Amino acid sequence: MGKVKPHHDWILRRCCGSIAACILTLAVLVGFIVLVIYLAIHPSKPSFYLQDVQLRSIDLSDPAISLNLQVTIASRNPNERVGVYYKTLHVFTTYREEPITVPVELPAIYQGHKDVSVWSPVMSGDQVPVGQYVADAMKQDISAGYVLLHVKIDGRVKWKVGSWVSGGYHLFVTCPALLANAGGNVGGAFAMSAAAGGGVNSTVSLKFAQAADCTVDV
Repeated sequence: MGKVKPHHDWILRRCCGSIAACILTLAVLVGFIVLVIYLAIHPSKPSFYLQDVQLRSIDLSDPAISLNLQVTIASRNPNERVGVYYKTLHVFTTYREEPITVPVELPAIYQGHKDVSVWSPVMSGDQVPVGQYVADAMKQDISAGYVLLHVKIDGRVKWKVGSWVSGGYHLFVTCPALLANAGGNVGGAFAMSAAAGGGVNSTVSLKFAQAADCTVDV
């Protein structure tokens, strides 16, 4: 009778091992199928375009910058069989690689095949501290008649194929926004108030030069 229990334990271990092996094999098979489908479809990253910028004000007070602007950004899903979930997107503006607005969260959306989505967030920064060289560079750019800002988006995306949804992927978008001197009196798309020499404010008129393609990293 003493030999029955060890034999029973051996059978139990064999059964558990077989079940675990079957589960592992099934998981590997499912993962392989998903990988094959993903590689066969090969989703392309979405395209982003900066369509418009409406700058309401910029104030320079050494060494800080205050500004308020609204941008219009469009995104297009180029895929025919893959949808895109945009998750936790934040947009902000930089000048000379320094953030000059507070990040604004964009609404999370699902973008179907070949669909186009548009966001028009308002961004602002109040007395944002910057390096002295950044403030000096902006004054020089304004005097030269142009200012190059960059509108950036940082977030995550997921791919959707049928009912299958992928894990999250990091998305980073950079859009150049060139503002050029409109000439004449104030009243263009951009009205900027910048501290001039001697602490006297001077107002200049700048306009968004043209719509721009954005670089996209996924």
